[in-house]
Order: sequence, then C-alpha cells, then structure tokens
Amino acid sequence: MQLPGRLKATTLGDLLGSLHRGRVSGTLELVEPNGRAHRVHLTGGLVSAVELDRAAASLGEILRSEEELDDDTLRRSLLRAMASRRLHGEVLVRDFHLSPEVVGRALRRQMMLRLQALEELADAQIFYRVTVRPPRGALVDEPLDAREFLSGKKRARDRGPEPASGTYRAPRSAGAFPGRVDTARLSAYRTLGLPASAPSDDVKRAYRRLVREYHPDLHPDASHEERRGLSLRFAEVTAAYRTLVA
Repeated sequence: MQLPGRLKATTLGDLLGSLHRGRVSGTLELVEPNGRAHRVHLTGGLVSAVELDRAAASLGEILRSEEELDDDTLRRSLLRAMASRRLHGEVLVRDFHLSPEVVGRALRRQMMLRLQALEELADAQIFYRVTVRPPRGALVDEPLDAREFLSGKKRARDRGPEPASGTYRAPRSAGAFPGRVDTARLSAYRTLGLPASAPSDDVKRAYRRLVREYHPDLHPDASHEERRGLSLRFAEVTAAYRTLVA
C-alpha cells in the first residue's frame, strides 16, 4: 500500500481511512522531527492499540476522572501492577474486582484520546510496517470500530483551497488558530488528572497531591520494583508540572 511520506501532505483521518479500506494488519508509525515515534496498530483495518512517545492520560487517570476509581485503589493497584509486571487493567479486574466492561470502556476512551493527540501533530514522517505481534494490551479481539476512529477526523478534502501564486498569506502566529490545541500542555494536564481549563492553583494542588502519592521517599516499605515504578511516575508528574508552570 502506497502512503504519503509526510503527515503535512495528508491527515491522520485519510491515513486511517486508507488502511481501513485495505483491511490491513500492521503498524502506522509517525516520527516527529524531534525523533518522537508514535504508533497506531491495526488488526484487519481496525485500530487495536495506540502508543504515544509522550506523556498521556493513563488508564487509572481516566477511570478516576470518570469516578470509577478512588485514589487509594488507584495507588494500590498501580503498585501491584508494577510489582507483578502485569497490565494495570488486568490487576484492576482480577485483584480489585472492577467490572471488565468499565475497564474496557476506559481503554477505548484512552485510545480515542491518543488518536486526538496524534491528529494535532503538525508534521511527521510516515511509515507502515507489517507487525508480527501486537503490543501487550492491544484490543485485538475488540478493536475500535471504524465509526469510532474515523468519525469527526480531519480530511485533506476539508482544507480550504491554497492561495494562488503571488497571493499574500498572513504569517501564522500563536494566536492565529484559537482552536488549535497545544498537545504538550494538554498531555501535561492529563498527567496531573486535570481538565485543560484548570487554573494555576488547581495545577499546584494536583502536583502537591501527586508528589505525596508517588515520591519514592514517602514509601519506605515499597519493594525495589515498586520504588522504580514510583520513580518513573514521579518523573512524569514533575515534567508535566514544569510544562504548565514554565
């Protein structure tokens, strides 16, 4: 299948539409100029997993925002998942008896949010690879339906006509596109479990709460594996906070 070489020549919606029509099973890889590589995995033309090379809303954060999970259960289930090297969703269902339907809906919501973040990429190199094995946690048996991942996606045909040669084009400024989302800041808000409209005071409160939750020194009884997981999570929270207060 022939795909464009760069994202600026097309849209994510057009790419996913082409792969869906071809009923492909493989991986769409988008590599940003800064080297970050993001992947959309497909099974029979349907999206079964989305991997972002940046901070994004976790399964636990989505469940907490939907009031399906309290903070204590989130913390304990994360520690158990890290210690046992199992998927967080598996731990929530098997060890904490959360409904498989609730976890499944949250996983699909997570994939949709990740696709939204990819749709905001200004440019990236496009690669398609035949995948021998899907990633852990891929929804191979129940992938996103085409109506879920194609509905509302931007298409190249929706763009306005290019100005004629010699026509003045106003320079683009930060405020020229009021609807454009800063994906780095959006991801940072998600990491802190906040909506993008949250004021600075809420950002500071969320950061202090997450520091108490994830700072390794505040969990002296944690195992080596648990401390390693806490350190990684604490680093993500700190990076998100710095993105929002910088």
